[in-house]
Amino acid sequence: MTMVTDDAPATTAKTAEGREAGLAVHDDKHGDQLIGRTVTINRPRAELFAYWRDFANLPRFMDNVERIDTLSSKRTHWVVKAPGGKTVEWDATIIEERDGEYIAWASEVGADVPNSGSIEFKDAGDRGTIVTATIVYDPPAGVIGKVIAKLFQREPAIQARRDLRRFKQLMETGEVATAAWTRKQLEEEKG
Repeated sequence: MTMVTDDAPATTAKTAEGREAGLAVHDDKHGDQLIGRTVTINRPRAELFAYWRDFANLPRFMDNVERIDTLSSKRTHWVVKAPGGKTVEWDATIIEERDGEYIAWASEVGADVPNSGSIEFKDAGDRGTIVTATIVYDPPAGVIGKVIAKLFQREPAIQARRDLRRFKQLMETGEVATAAWTRKQLEEEKG
């Protein structure tokens, strides 16, 4: 087990030692990676769950997700950016769901990046909702693939943290803050 400090609450840690030290990133003997990230969002739990459950919304704040096609109420097809301008794809199935609280999924056989995980929504009183994302994935090409993904900022641990922050921004302010110029700003600058 490799311990990594992070700003995520200790509740996302896999072990008692991790809960004391911060965030746990668990490497198992098959090369799978376990990532946990948590954010508190000042919105009602039911609203956040409903937004997330409509998978067409996810590319609005998940930077690497190009698109998600709904195949049925429990199945989706994901197209995600990968290092080197490539994409990876997989079908995922919801394996457990508690309305307003929890969604767990697993990629189907043949996925470019085998993965599974969950998203959990818990009331945080006057502070809104605690949203915890847990992801297990098998990096393509093992350790080398993970290093390449990190270099290109496409590694799931990096993306999970950024995506949850963008989700928080979108839900609390109605937009995702960016340093990129909009088309309108570019036209005004040229004009």
